[in-house]
Amino acid sequence: MEPYNGDWMRKYRGHCKLVLKPASTEEVSKILKYCNDNLLAVVPQGGNTGLVGGSVPVFDEIVISTGRMNKIRSFDEVSGVLVVDSGVVLEVADQFLAEKGYLFPLDLGAKGSCQIGGNVSTNAGGLRLLRYGSLHGTVLGLQAVLPDGTIIDDLCTLRKNNTGYDLKQLFIGGEGTIGMITAVSIQCPQRPKAVNVAFLGADSFEKIQLAFREAKAQLSEILSAFELMDSYSQDMVHRVRQNKRPLDGEYPFYCLIETSGSNSEHDAEKLEKFLEDVMSKDIIADGVLAQDETQIKSLWSQREGITECVGHFGGTYKYDVSIPLKDLYRLVDETRERIEAAGLKGDTDEFPVVEVVGYGHMGDCNLHLNVAVRRYDKRVEEVLEPFVYEWIGKINGSISAEHGIGIAKKQYLGFSRNNTMIDLMKQIKKLYDPLPKRRLSSVPFYKTHPFKAEENPPLFAQKMDTNALDTAEVDKLNENDKAELRQFLQNENQKARVQNTVHSLTDMCFRKCITSTIKNGKLEKNEESCMANCTERFFDVGNLTVKQLQNMRQS
Repeated sequence: MEPYNGDWMRKYRGHCKLVLKPASTEEVSKILKYCNDNLLAVVPQGGNTGLVGGSVPVFDEIVISTGRMNKIRSFDEVSGVLVVDSGVVLEVADQFLAEKGYLFPLDLGAKGSCQIGGNVSTNAGGLRLLRYGSLHGTVLGLQAVLPDGTIIDDLCTLRKNNTGYDLKQLFIGGEGTIGMITAVSIQCPQRPKAVNVAFLGADSFEKIQLAFREAKAQLSEILSAFELMDSYSQDMVHRVRQNKRPLDGEYPFYCLIETSGSNSEHDAEKLEKFLEDVMSKDIIADGVLAQDETQIKSLWSQREGITECVGHFGGTYKYDVSIPLKDLYRLVDETRERIEAAGLKGDTDEFPVVEVVGYGHMGDCNLHLNVAVRRYDKRVEEVLEPFVYEWIGKINGSISAEHGIGIAKKQYLGFSRNNTMIDLMKQIKKLYDPLPKRRLSSVPFYKTHPFKAEENPPLFAQKMDTNALDTAEVDKLNENDKAELRQFLQNENQKARVQNTVHSLTDMCFRKCITSTIKNGKLEKNEESCMANCTERFFDVGNLTVKQLQNMRQS
């Protein structure tokens, strides 16, 4: 069960004891209907490569793995429309399309293990968004199952279908909160015959911005990627891999530019002229152009390898954010200053932080702020949060560009969405899944979960009864005093039951969630999330029980 209970970053851990592996949409429907009818919490899980804890159980939810739903259903070689199960691995789909002369319009560093259903559920952006756009535009239709088992069959393969609300958009980026995606139809472009890659170094972030502006102007229709990397990220890659650096010199900032087209000579000529121009204008200090497929892969590895290398030392605090381009790197500088001022960064094991790095997709204003650590530390979290989210909120940025909300960001949603928007999302969530939940959560479908009360209540919660009183003394009371005494005893019994419930809940959640030694009177972040979800589900069940009893009385 270990692979299903932990996330890729080793930051979140659940206590799932049951994993179900359906092979079809119909089987998913039966599972969700049963779980819905019996108030069992579930969490859909694909490749489990998410970075915000949204794909792992935070308590003991049932995991529904899509690994067996891995069929490529159809492909139209004329229109380029691909229809696949949600469990198809991204790289498998792209290799299939390569044989047909097409490519998948999404590319990620985790393409060897991430699954298309998860990509769509989180609206993953990736490296090709600049050229091919987001999944909101390329996904034509989907098949999904609602929490009550209802199958939504909207596997449209048409680019134009203006017949009412485009409901599939609610599932794209919805992180499984209103339904579980089981199949996707997507528009795939033809594979470019000519791909060129350049790796450039610059002396400042301002010059990187100028290079990006010139790239859009001079490369225009063939520009497919413009990736930003700071020197700290490249130092980490070199430190872990001990590889040869692409450029002879070292620079504060780097960018990787990719062009994709149909004419190799034409594209290479345009890229070479662009490089000559930006270097003659002193925008770019140095650069190298890949000469073959091997060199293209080598240059891309400098960018795609950052995530793995940053996590090499023990863990990573990751922030995937959208920021107006002019302010994009300022957040990295200010975060590094805070970490250093707190005395948390150093070269020896006594310091939890190894380095603060920044990189990302310059083409869509998407920054990946990563804090590489030797171990997860409460002091680091207190320096980072809510500072990062407050900073982003002040400049009208987004706390999630492509990774989603998950567990990591759910309490900070208000920094990017106002109360009206959050209330609308709650209403949509309630429409698709009416079971009660106290607030938006990272657990897909947000199901309530019944808990068994402790059989032996504590002494202070023992029922108070008139039998415990001296009956002779009671008989001396008048009827009004007897009525007042009965009411007092009834109130005290109710208080005792509440105290017993709270005691049982606290004890049960504590034993379930607190798995490490408590230091400095504080819980670990995953333990806090577990306790919150545990108590919320208990109260949800209580509310649901009261409503059902009221309905029974009325009927």
